[in-house]
Amino acid sequence: VQRFISEDRLPHLLLYGPPGTGKTSTILACARQLYREREFGSMVLELNASDDRGIDIVRGPILSFASTRTIFKKGFKLVILDEADAMTQDAQNALRRVIEKFTENTRFCLICNYLSKIIPALQSRCTRFRFGPLTPELMVPRLQHVIQEEGVDVSEDGMKALVTLSSGDMRRALNILQSTSMAFGKVTEENVYTCTGHPLKSDIANILDWMLNQDFSTAYRKIMELKTLKGLALQDILTEIHLFVHRVDFPPSIRIQLLIKLADIEYRLAAGTSEKIQLSSLIAAFQVTRDLVVAEA
Repeated sequence: VQRFISEDRLPHLLLYGPPGTGKTSTILACARQLYREREFGSMVLELNASDDRGIDIVRGPILSFASTRTIFKKGFKLVILDEADAMTQDAQNALRRVIEKFTENTRFCLICNYLSKIIPALQSRCTRFRFGPLTPELMVPRLQHVIQEEGVDVSEDGMKALVTLSSGDMRRALNILQSTSMAFGKVTEENVYTCTGHPLKSDIANILDWMLNQDFSTAYRKIMELKTLKGLALQDILTEIHLFVHRVDFPPSIRIQLLIKLADIEYRLAAGTSEKIQLSSLIAAFQVTRDLVVAEA
């Protein structure tokens, strides 16, 4: 992108990828580099999903913005369509002609989370850039910069927890950092997990231990108590347990059975079934697994 700008040969851009990975920031930074503060308003048209971007807007304001040339400045205008995957098929179809017709004096930048929701005709008119989830190596220095500037008290394990929970989403990492530091003053692993309502690693280890080593009713009672005490959602517990299942040394055939069961439970939870029944089902799945392991041994 930097090369495109420096050679003044910016194509139409299509930036896509998960939220919080810097798509909007990238194009805004480009726009600031291309245009001076004074001309920013007249040269850049930014429309978001919250703005109306139906077919009328594409044929009206966008068309008239793109079709007018600037008198005193050579170069092109920039139209930024953020969250373009929220645009209707009709609007996208109307847009392709506009893009083609006014390439001479206007560049379009489409930003979206899901590439599949942009019609192929628009994709082929743009140069695509995929923004992947950010790696910890990229996130940590930036987080440290913010922590330093804001004077937040963050422990080593707190930092790890931030990076783990945000799973490559920088905006989310900063939000968690902010809310945790405001709620607790010190950002430690425990505080981060408490603040986001995620089950702690130790809690998950306990739950797994109970399910595999206690009898059914004891395990059910203990997990219920823990859930109520910490306010955990079964959905989160499932997600975490799934990671643990891959680490525990089960025979392959038994692990497959268990993972199918977990997938079923998650599907049923998503359909809005009772958490108590699904919890019983989860414990049952693990107890059956335990008996199978014992039988094989």
